[in-house]
Amino acid sequence: MTHSPLPRRRFLALGGVAAGAAIFAADPASATSAASNDRITLPGYAFTLGVASGDPTPDGVVLWTRLAPDPLAGDGLGGMPHRVVNVRWEVAEDERFRHVVRRGVHRATPDWAHSVHAEVHGLRPDRVYWYRFRVADQVSPVGRTRTAPRPGAALQSLTFAYASCQAYTDGYFTAYEHMAREDLDLVVHLGDYIYEGGGAGTIGRAHLPATETFSLTDYRIRYAQYKLDPALQAAHAAAPWVVAPDDHDVENNWAGDHSQPDTEPDQDPAVFRLRRAAAYQAYYENLPLRAASMPRGPEMQVYRRLRFGDLLQLDVLDTRRFRDQQLTDQSLRWDPKRQMLGAKQETWLLAGLGASTARWNVLGNQIFAMEADHTDGEPETFGMDTWDGYAAARQRLFDGVARRHVENFIIITGDAHRSVAADLKLDFSEPRSRTIGTEFLGTSISSGGNGTDMDALGVTWLAENPHMRFHNSQRGYQVCHLGRREMYTDYRVVPFVNAPNAPVSTRARVHVQSGRPGVAHVSA
Repeated sequence: MTHSPLPRRRFLALGGVAAGAAIFAADPASATSAASNDRITLPGYAFTLGVASGDPTPDGVVLWTRLAPDPLAGDGLGGMPHRVVNVRWEVAEDERFRHVVRRGVHRATPDWAHSVHAEVHGLRPDRVYWYRFRVADQVSPVGRTRTAPRPGAALQSLTFAYASCQAYTDGYFTAYEHMAREDLDLVVHLGDYIYEGGGAGTIGRAHLPATETFSLTDYRIRYAQYKLDPALQAAHAAAPWVVAPDDHDVENNWAGDHSQPDTEPDQDPAVFRLRRAAAYQAYYENLPLRAASMPRGPEMQVYRRLRFGDLLQLDVLDTRRFRDQQLTDQSLRWDPKRQMLGAKQETWLLAGLGASTARWNVLGNQIFAMEADHTDGEPETFGMDTWDGYAAARQRLFDGVARRHVENFIIITGDAHRSVAADLKLDFSEPRSRTIGTEFLGTSISSGGNGTDMDALGVTWLAENPHMRFHNSQRGYQVCHLGRREMYTDYRVVPFVNAPNAPVSTRARVHVQSGRPGVAHVSA
């Protein structure tokens, strides 16, 4: 796909509400027309939470914003009046909107916190567009998006970033400032967009509300706090996103209809489902998701498939909703009845992988799939929240990939607050076992604090798990460059997150050759 660099002045425009004011000043006639169509008076600037786009197809994207003139209002409704508001959107071929190609009106309702999810169709494939919103006499910041290539189109390259785990209290979102300047076709977010716990942290970024989130109001306020961050807004406005929730978007380590074991009322599955319904609704209200993912009570369609020409099939997984409860006895992790994806999702995934004609088959996966022995020497110990706690389900997946001769099988993962590149083995107990693919575990944006290049767990992992080829435990994000002969992932890291303005560097570049599963080599 053809790219052009994103200069610093463009990043600054994407990141601030001043962009909307500037456009309004340059286009008073259009703004007056918008005001004449909707006489609502708002108590302040409505687009404080920025703009976003997502889930691109060859003919369109979904455009997102949420009206919130008082984003941290105690009722969670962002200072909006309790009425339906017409929000106008425009898509143009140029940044100055001289060539508007699509426009429409979305009815933003108080039931969904005046969020906008405008599904745009009729655009050209594999093309950059700009978009904005209008309400009353106000104009939003401008966002940049890109449609997917035509199905089967022969692509020479595609570049996407992926990220996860952005605890507000743990650090600044500086990594997103740098991501917004990257030349990207897509951003994939693999979960833990918010953290549900209370606490103030130590760097002056205390959570709002100050206590753990349980109600819809709680989750709405927490999302508003995160989305006020200018670096996060800039990254959203720079490229389309594909998103999926993980545990902290609801509650730590939840599984199916079960909360993590504690003394809270949601130990009752019926109470937990109410909490999940609130969390899912707030997640949808604040992210660029299509109507197909609109929650219905405690249920939400997370897993889905996106295609980008003949180069990429991206399968986004849901590794929370359909899994069995976590084990307390790791000797049971090979129980063949235990599910991670659930039978329906597992069947959907393997059928889609078997039928894929894409050069690269990538799974967007929340928790790591590689085996990770956490102990020096014997006995081996494994985490029960990851695929290690669902070893039989992992084996079914890997056996299915092998039987279907899936080419260039790649898993991208978040959650662990560290980076690893690993060969995926049919039998992790035998280093000479067949390699069926590669996993790129990506670090956190801020969760875990500053981090280090190597820590004690990293030393153990590399010593005890010969399929792991690279490790780092700093903060940052990953950029994947897909070509016809190879792909490589750049591990982009920042040296600190406890203060703003950290620089970014590439800690390692990990290569995979087309037709040869596993890590080819690592250049540091």
